[in-house]
Amino acid sequence: MQRAEHTQDRNRADWVEKAWSKALRKIQRTSRRIGDGFPHASHNGVYELADPGWWTAGFWPGILWLLYNNAGDERLKALAEQCEEKLDGVLDGYVRLDHDAGFMWILTSVASYKLLGKEPSRVRALKAANYLAARFNLKGRYIRAWNPWTEGEDNAGVAIIDCCMNMALLFWASANTGDPRYRQIAEAHMDTVLEHFLRPDGSVYHIVRFDAETGERLEGLGGQGYAPESAWSRGTAWAIYGLTLAFHHTGKPAYLDAAKRAAHFFLAGLPEDQVPPWDFRAPQELRHIRDSSAGACAASGLLLLADQVDPLESAVYREPAIRILDSLYRNYGAWDDEREEGLILHGTGHYPEGKNVDVPLIYGDFFYVEGLARLLGKGPFYWE
Repeated sequence: MQRAEHTQDRNRADWVEKAWSKALRKIQRTSRRIGDGFPHASHNGVYELADPGWWTAGFWPGILWLLYNNAGDERLKALAEQCEEKLDGVLDGYVRLDHDAGFMWILTSVASYKLLGKEPSRVRALKAANYLAARFNLKGRYIRAWNPWTEGEDNAGVAIIDCCMNMALLFWASANTGDPRYRQIAEAHMDTVLEHFLRPDGSVYHIVRFDAETGERLEGLGGQGYAPESAWSRGTAWAIYGLTLAFHHTGKPAYLDAAKRAAHFFLAGLPEDQVPPWDFRAPQELRHIRDSSAGACAASGLLLLADQVDPLESAVYREPAIRILDSLYRNYGAWDDEREEGLILHGTGHYPEGKNVDVPLIYGDFFYVEGLARLLGKGPFYWE
């Protein structure tokens, strides 16, 4: 029995190492065109480059940092540093900043500071943390999401489940400065997630609207999911990972219990190939539309969750995470296709608006690489 288990472990390590090597080689190749740009979604095999102020700007340099840290490729490091410097215009320009400051500066400046210890990176991350903390609504105890998309729009009462991940920037800022205010704001926001976003079955609302003056919860909205009461799979992935990070940073049992609840909902809804539909409660005729990015994000979060629970419980989360990443490698990868710049296929960005459906997404690529890095012990991981 022991010999069979050792053989299984060896075979598993073999595919993970192969997947890591293929991802590295592909990024080394595609980085020659993408350079210090900010890819978002791949169309017709080519990553479209977004404005530096777009919320996905951190994921490409995040991939570069992960791979540089373990491969020592100085060219990847240089590109990551150039991306970080290009974001200075967004940081100092102010008006484009919103709740996604965490996504943008955790994977650039916090990553750079953790790896290289450079003071300018620390200062950038602290600036971003201050801007993020300033979006806190005291009455509603939430971080406001977007700025108005159009003139006259009022979305001061809007918060979204994605922001669970951005709280890692505030936890980092408190740990780095010794100032508890950042952590207090992050905990208040996460307590609101527990109260108003997470349903009893572990599914989540994408968007919750509050009265910005009184803090009263007004309604849940469908957002990128099928409907207000549906179950957008990437939203559940954000919850798994974000709640686990909140427990990691605070030790509050309520966050761990909530992360487990979201994880069990997510895992119970997976199809045979272990990669989720874009919405677990979409009509049956739409559930064939997958979101590989939700699978990759959930897998990395599940691996962290496995490290937070009792060792006897760890396999409950670790084994499904491995199955998800294995399926992404075997069934969704574009490793040897030189006509495709994305790493993993079949992501879904925003189905209700018909945007970026069934395409590679840079955040899916990032969480896939991060998940492999977790399996191989190739940290540090910048959210932590």
